[in-house]
Amino acid sequence: MNTASIKLLPGRYCNSLTEYSRFVTREVPIGDVPMGGNNPIRIQSMTTTDTMDTIGTVEQSIRMIEAGCEYVRITAPSIKEAQNLAEIKKQLRARGYTAPLVADIHFTPNAAEVAARIVEKVRVNPGNYADKKKFDQIDYTDAEYQGELERIYQKFAPLVKICKEYGTAMRIGTNHGSLSDRIMSRYGDTPQGMVESAMEFMRICETLNYYNLVISMKSSNPQVMVQAYRLLVETMVAEGMNYPLHLGVTEAGDGEDGRIKSAVGIGTLLEDGLGDTVRVSLTEEPEAEAPVAIALVNRYVERAKGERRKAKGKTDERNLSPFTFHPSPPSHNPYAYTRRHTYEANAFIGGHMVPRVVIDLSQKNLKDPSILNDAGYLYSPVLDKYNMAEQSVDFVYLADNIPSFNFPGNLKQLYNYATWLKLADKTMCHPVFTLHEFVNAKERSSSLNLVKLKHADLDSIEFAALPFDQSLLFVLETDELHGMADQRSFFFKLEEMGLEVPVIVKRDYSFDHGPWTMYHGQKNIDITQNLQLYAATDLGALLVDGFGDGIWINAPAVETRVITSTAFGILQATRSRISKTEYISCPSCGRTLFDLMETTQMIRSRTSHLKGLKIAIMGCIVNGPGEMADADYGYVGSGPGKVTLYRGKEAIKKNIASVKALDELIDIIREDGNWIEMSDL
Repeated sequence: MNTASIKLLPGRYCNSLTEYSRFVTREVPIGDVPMGGNNPIRIQSMTTTDTMDTIGTVEQSIRMIEAGCEYVRITAPSIKEAQNLAEIKKQLRARGYTAPLVADIHFTPNAAEVAARIVEKVRVNPGNYADKKKFDQIDYTDAEYQGELERIYQKFAPLVKICKEYGTAMRIGTNHGSLSDRIMSRYGDTPQGMVESAMEFMRICETLNYYNLVISMKSSNPQVMVQAYRLLVETMVAEGMNYPLHLGVTEAGDGEDGRIKSAVGIGTLLEDGLGDTVRVSLTEEPEAEAPVAIALVNRYVERAKGERRKAKGKTDERNLSPFTFHPSPPSHNPYAYTRRHTYEANAFIGGHMVPRVVIDLSQKNLKDPSILNDAGYLYSPVLDKYNMAEQSVDFVYLADNIPSFNFPGNLKQLYNYATWLKLADKTMCHPVFTLHEFVNAKERSSSLNLVKLKHADLDSIEFAALPFDQSLLFVLETDELHGMADQRSFFFKLEEMGLEVPVIVKRDYSFDHGPWTMYHGQKNIDITQNLQLYAATDLGALLVDGFGDGIWINAPAVETRVITSTAFGILQATRSRISKTEYISCPSCGRTLFDLMETTQMIRSRTSHLKGLKIAIMGCIVNGPGEMADADYGYVGSGPGKVTLYRGKEAIKKNIASVKALDELIDIIREDGNWIEMSDL
């Protein structure tokens, strides 16, 4: 069969687009911690130690388990590391730690076959298990392609048979950046190529009556990652499969960027009930990953309890989910990005404009111009002027409070309608209406009118009486527990109604309840992290589908600078608005050839001003040129003390001394005309 001809119906990737409903998958036994089915969403991470360092790996594994990891993944790049997994497992068990171990395999089927006899699960990458990547474009006939599949069967079947014999589970983990030349030649660098890469291996497993599978579709681009998982689910359902999903954004980076990028990808899928285990890939110590994953997953615990009660007993004898799909509108394609079409209001928002950022400063000291520093407008008392930072907001909401100082000339002010009416000078000042106020207003702005709405308002009598013109801008609010789906339904309804009004998506977050000492033991850190994760999920899930012309995060308990940074971070992660350098850095593992955290910070310190560039920092060639995906430049470990530098996926300078590598990278950027001196900014 020519698998390239498969036709997929749009929108059928989750149980419901309007209600939270967890997609019930096949339960897969993994040691004493089963995955899928009605089990909790599991937490995992990966060691960064040399696998031959038994004590170091055992100690790090224990720290990971105590931080919340339910599975521990360890790299096994060759047979000797695979064999040493037995000693690592023995010492962990002797110390009372029974978390299942997962062997991570790239390129080496013989190591996988050894590891599968020792650990509870093996991970294979279909892009490099049986294929080598040379970036060749190959034209296959259908017969030739089928011959390639038979070759893969011969190479992969022995591992499947060992896993069956030993009761070992397997993750078939596709990575966007390491698709084989064969897949790339037929499907291109696409979500469909990612899905088909895994499906080929899954079909082989089913041919051999082996079903203890977990599947992942990872990418450093959250938008690609989300599309691939959605397409995977629809493809599995079409072929009668429902294997558990391992969620993760690969090479997410560190700090705020890594958390936001991870949440955009992982959170978007969790919102739609997809996902059975989560790994947050940060360029930090592995024990720092589990608390972030836990914070993401905990939002769905109460929702999942209700869903498990509904799903209990409803799966059929094949252990398939009781699918009750609710497709999206015909105009919406969840597998390809298209920004919602809107008019351009006031030549500033909507249309082809980048999404705008709104910040609430209504409770700040409006006698002090320095309050704008945290919104990206840096006030100089000596010069009595403002300098704009790269991340400067577009609107500030002042409610009913009027500042006693002059605002920057390009910063728009928002006031509640009644207060706006009283302003003597309305230049750069715009009203925020309730729906009732706008319908009944005797005076409106000639340039821009913001009207607060909720999804339910679309069916109201007042909405039917709304006077439309191109000064109108909706501010979409929600008080629903499943707020993302509620707001997404609003956009679907607008499409059905044929309305092209731009929309600012507003979310409110209160952190004045509950324990905020989950891991760090410091309330402010947990509030900051949770805002980053929640907002990136709620707003990012809409932006990756092209919904939203602006975002407004309201979180009174969080500092303004954090809200500003989070908002721009979400826009960066969704590729909606670029405001800084992007770093695609892998989370380190036992294969890494240099200190990733130290190197990432070193590279960041000298290149963070290069707005719009994407720089990949990879610890080894496994996560090398392919894994860098769409990075502009790459810094890849190629041996002890050696680095290879890439322009795109082309190696420009090979095996240079690491002490000179950053200077050489900067020289390449400069030669390409992409370098900017700090003094020129």
